[in-house]
Amino acid sequence: MPPAGSSARSEASDDNPAMTAGGRPVAIAARGWGLRHPGRREWALRGVDLDIGAGERVLLLGPSGSGKSTLLAALAGLIDPSGGAQTEGSLLVDGLDPRLARDRSGLLFQDPEAQIVMGRVGDDVAFGLENRCVPTDDIWARAAAALAAVEFPYGMERRTDALSGGEQQRLALAATLALRPGLLLLDEPTANLDPDNAAAIRDVLGRILERGGATLVLVEHRVDEALGLVDRVVVLEAGGGVVADGSPRDVFRERGTELATAGVWVPGLPPPTPERRRRPPSETVVMADAATYRYPGAPTDAVAGIDLQVRSSEALAIVGPNGSGKSTLALLIAGLLPPRRGSVLAGESLYAGHGHEPIAAWPARVLAGRIGTVFQDPEHQFLASTVSDELLLGPRRVGLDPAAALRRADELMERLHLAHLAHANPFTLSGGEKRRLSVASALATAPALLVLDEPTFGQDRRTWSELLDLLAALRDGGRGICFVTHDRPFARALADRFLTLGARA
Repeated sequence: MPPAGSSARSEASDDNPAMTAGGRPVAIAARGWGLRHPGRREWALRGVDLDIGAGERVLLLGPSGSGKSTLLAALAGLIDPSGGAQTEGSLLVDGLDPRLARDRSGLLFQDPEAQIVMGRVGDDVAFGLENRCVPTDDIWARAAAALAAVEFPYGMERRTDALSGGEQQRLALAATLALRPGLLLLDEPTANLDPDNAAAIRDVLGRILERGGATLVLVEHRVDEALGLVDRVVVLEAGGGVVADGSPRDVFRERGTELATAGVWVPGLPPPTPERRRRPPSETVVMADAATYRYPGAPTDAVAGIDLQVRSSEALAIVGPNGSGKSTLALLIAGLLPPRRGSVLAGESLYAGHGHEPIAAWPARVLAGRIGTVFQDPEHQFLASTVSDELLLGPRRVGLDPAAALRRADELMERLHLAHLAHANPFTLSGGEKRRLSVASALATAPALLVLDEPTFGQDRRTWSELLDLLAALRDGGRGICFVTHDRPFARALADRFLTLGARA
């Protein structure tokens, strides 16, 4: 337990001990390395030949599903062949099996919630330090320093279940940095952060790397912004190995067009955006009047006094800094949380004959047939053991003919590049694949309203563009779309209106 009154708000200066990675930078060597996940026919990676010198800073790129997160997990020593994974070739961290070098590496997962294990912020950062037998007298100083380094907005007593997605991201990064690893493995460290907070975290990382010299392997879709942290780019292909390797300038100059076509984000080559088409007349789908919600035990409202309308044939973007209540508001609009004060009511176009009814009072079957929801964490909505069955759940619940349900599931899998994963367990997919599955599940019942929380999380250039095309076509065909996002280009391309929330006090 942290000392009474401990806070994360100590100065994040260059003298902060968390600003030094501390561990000796380590080298990486792979020879013909490959991995196949349990129950899969295809290899996630195969024939990987790669050398990363101690202290190098590498940006790891590749299309969605190309094995980037898998390689990071393997380097962190988290792949255990006894669990059913099949490996070949060799992968070494400082000349050792990565499982024997775990104390030299620190991994930030793509999903920050997956590595938050304790109920309070300070205890969560201390957990890894205790496991590595850091002296007790040093643990709390290092925890406070790491939280200050990432400019965490609360003290160490804050409950972890009260954090927003972006706040969880900062906490998970602090816990990783507190270990002072010689190998820093970061899987999209700014994915859940708004642009200003993402820039602040990149600045923190840059200072840490300059001071400590840790070896860095970074997976990041915000390629333009990440280039200042790296000196080398390595590109993977799905089921294969390294297809490009060199300085960022050389790789993007010589292979940029080819990589962009394959789905890799390339600076200076943005994906095309859809043209606006003629739309049906717009009608009110959902209306909120002074909608307010406070989570049980919280000292302040997560959402307070929100007035809005969501309309058919329109896309409403909800934007704002981390912790401003965007995800909570999305859940209110979707009928998954009842407002504590105010109201969230259906429009007549959402459910004929039931206009002005509180959406949260509807039975689950009615709600599922009218509103499709994508959660910030896609794993929170997966219930089936295969991708195909996951897509059939909604249509079955609303009574769709089985043959029609199967056709719809097949169409969605094909459209969103999930057909080859039809029999895979949803929890074994990559982050980008999970996000596309959650979007497909929301679409499976053909709802009148879509409520999407960070729909482009983890998407490569190709799937980002295809999601945009799909949602724009639905909007132009008369659907109502409400989406939460930090992805400014996506918001500009899709949204007709913006609702900007302010930071909570």
